[in-house]
Amino acid sequence: MRAFRAVAAVLLSAVVLAGCGSGGGGSDKPSASHPPGGSGTASAPASDPASASAQPSPGSGSPGATGVPPGKPSGSAPASSVPVSPGPSSALERLVTVTRTGGYAGKSSTLLVKGDGSWTRLDRQMRPAGTGKLPADREAKLRTALAQADLAHLPRFPTGGPAVFDGFVYTFVHGGYEVTVAQESLTPGLRDVLAELPPFEADPPR
Repeated sequence: MRAFRAVAAVLLSAVVLAGCGSGGGGSDKPSASHPPGGSGTASAPASDPASASAQPSPGSGSPGATGVPPGKPSGSAPASSVPVSPGPSSALERLVTVTRTGGYAGKSSTLLVKGDGSWTRLDRQMRPAGTGKLPADREAKLRTALAQADLAHLPRFPTGGPAVFDGFVYTFVHGGYEVTVAQESLTPGLRDVLAELPPFEADPPR
C-alpha cells in the first residue's frame, strides 16, 4: 500500500510540472521583440528634443564660425579711406594746365604749373618755349583762384556772352577736371585764374 502511494505521488508531481512548462501562466510583460500592437518590426527611435534643440538652427542669431554675430560687419573702414579733395600732393605734381588757342593768328600755347609754382610754356608743337617760377604770394593767389573757380561744378563746355570773333578758347585742367570755354564765356573765377598765370607768349626781343 505504501509503494502504491509513492508511485501515485510521483505521477502527480510529473503532471504538475508538465502543466507549468506548457506556458499556460505566461508573464504579463510584453516581449522586447514584439511590442504590443506592433507588426513585429522594431520602429526607429524618436529624435531626442533636447539634442535637437542643442543644434543651432540657421538664422537663429547665434554666432557663426568666425564668432561675429550675423548682421554685424567684421571690420570697420579705416579712417584713411575717407575721400580727400584732389590736388597736388608734392611739388613735382601738376597744379594746373591751361591751353590757349585761336586769336587773329590762330596760335596755340600751353602753360604747365607744378605744385611748387614752377612753370613751363609749350608751343603749338608742344615744345618747351620758356620756363620760370611764380613768386610764393602769386602761387598762393593762383591756388585760391582755382578753388573759387570750382571746375568740378562747371559745365564741360560753358557758354554765354556775346560772341568774340577771332577770340581765344581756353582749356583748363585741374584736380582731375577739364573745362573748355571760349573767351566770351569765361566765368569770373576762370578770369582770376588767368590773371595769376605767367604770359602765354614770351616777350618779344628788344
